[in-house]
Amino acid sequence: MLEDKNPQRTALENLGEFGLIDHLTKGFELKRSSSLVGIGDDAAVMDFKDEKTVVSTDMLVEGVHFDLSYMPLKHLGYKSVMVNLSDIYAMNAVATQITVSMAVSNRFPLEALEEFYDGVALACKLYNVDLVGGDTTSSNKGMIISVTAIGSAQEGEIVYRKGSKPNDLLVVTGDLGGAYLGLQVLEREKEVFKVNPNNQPDLSPYSYIVERQLKPEARKDMVELLKKLEVKPTSMIDISDGLSSEILHLCKNSGVGCNLFENKIPLDPTVISTCEEFKMDSTMVALSGGEDYELLFTIDQGDFPKIKGNPNLTVIGHMTEKSEGVHLITRAETKIPITAQGWNSFNT
Repeated sequence: MLEDKNPQRTALENLGEFGLIDHLTKGFELKRSSSLVGIGDDAAVMDFKDEKTVVSTDMLVEGVHFDLSYMPLKHLGYKSVMVNLSDIYAMNAVATQITVSMAVSNRFPLEALEEFYDGVALACKLYNVDLVGGDTTSSNKGMIISVTAIGSAQEGEIVYRKGSKPNDLLVVTGDLGGAYLGLQVLEREKEVFKVNPNNQPDLSPYSYIVERQLKPEARKDMVELLKKLEVKPTSMIDISDGLSSEILHLCKNSGVGCNLFENKIPLDPTVISTCEEFKMDSTMVALSGGEDYELLFTIDQGDFPKIKGNPNLTVIGHMTEKSEGVHLITRAETKIPITAQGWNSFNT
């Protein structure tokens, strides 16, 4: 589906492992004061002084997490960083450094990896993080990516999945379901393309949800907003596997129940119209879709006036006693138990 913009193909064996790393990372400069030594030694050196360090790692595997028939490599590089930064922001911390490792087969020339690292570089620039290390190796099948994100926060600022209490309000940033529907649109157009390679898809009506899938944004801005509003969540998690799974994580870790209100779940108009087109239930898409990388958190009811009316934040429910269970309150005001329907890579 994507035109080859890199007709030149430089075989990776012409550079060797260390030559490849030097080539791909030569444009990355250290800008964080906590980054003392980056790429070029046996290990990176960072100094956070009196702050606590938070670390998160994710892997992305071709054919499981991404499909290069419609995922541009620059977007993939960007998204690989975003999914890790999102975990750091879900701790109410500031992301500061990343490492990027990958295994690739010989069907990837140097120019393809340059595209990938262009996306990594853009993410580093926009989110003010330093690339301080990584590894490259060969793969006998496709591409495997591993990114580690590092961040810092004062001990009193860190927010865990535990900490929520009954009567806390459940709040979500942004809107939900877009990334999953964007994937459905891309998969549909891929099948059309297989039948007729001359057919160029018109994705303009779906630009918002396709971008939510191909180029998600981690919610650094929401962490900054909460600090500005002087609101510290009592618990927090990012929405990577679907709203239902993340609510259950918060409830399990905090030892509470939850009532989620269907009519409060924020949905973009494009999500609603695309659900109608695909004959999907928008609530189920929001509950089970995943990859939205929004933040889901709880706050004390006393903090409600501070967030009331903010267009970036939506109160979607409240926490209850554990004995009351975890329920969706439908538009018809019936209670349905919430089960984990989120994405599971081991079921693919």
